[in-house]
Amino acid sequence: MELCSIASGSSGNCIYAGSDESHILIDAGISGKRIENGLNSIDLKTADMQGILITHEHIDHIAGLGVVARRYGIPMYATKETIDAVLHTKSVGKIDESLFHAIEPGVDFSIGDLTIEPISISHDAANPVAYKVKQPGKSMAVMTDLGKYDQNIIDKLKSLDVLLLEANHDVQMLQVGSYPYPLKRRILGEKGHLSNEASGQLLGEILHDHFNTVFLGHLSKENNYEELAYETVQLEVTMGENPYNGSDFPMYVAKRDEVSPMIRF
Repeated sequence: MELCSIASGSSGNCIYAGSDESHILIDAGISGKRIENGLNSIDLKTADMQGILITHEHIDHIAGLGVVARRYGIPMYATKETIDAVLHTKSVGKIDESLFHAIEPGVDFSIGDLTIEPISISHDAANPVAYKVKQPGKSMAVMTDLGKYDQNIIDKLKSLDVLLLEANHDVQMLQVGSYPYPLKRRILGEKGHLSNEASGQLLGEILHDHFNTVFLGHLSKENNYEELAYETVQLEVTMGENPYNGSDFPMYVAKRDEVSPMIRF
């Protein structure tokens, strides 16, 4: 299995996941040209994708969806409520409704040799989900855009090999920054985004001896920076009630405008 971030951040998200036989995207929140160029850099192309998994309808996750759908006719998977919201988002243009496949949180489905489990998350969208991608004895997940986590999410992530996890903001930077108060309140709320501290605390809950790699993703451009996210998450793991140090496993920060290393496992 393999995972690579094409783009991750508050301005656009697109993650590649796959195997030797199957290739999928999780979200298409950047231009079709950037998606194609990003995939080309890892020796793939958009036409190779067998499905696009949509987490939710916010524009930083669907901005390129219309172009990709019209050009390539790739099947798209999302909850019914998310599909309805996407179809009513004028900026993505007209999309052939027959390309959409409605999925339900907690109900597995398959694309090629990949089994996919949608996981309910707390975010201010119609019916948002994160995705866990599995093969026998292996699994990875993309977990972003959640204001809080609970025991169900911890349980779903405990056996992972690879995780892309939101580390959206530094709380102090957000509080003293230029965002209007209602937006600050939204981001900090239970349907907003995970802070660096919360990201590290969640990571500490799910680490195990055979854990492979974590990407920190969906960083805010205004209220975070890479070194701070990295150091804060590492410190939370090290100081938390778990047997690990933050330096015990590879950690990368997924960038908003660069393709990440490809992780194969």
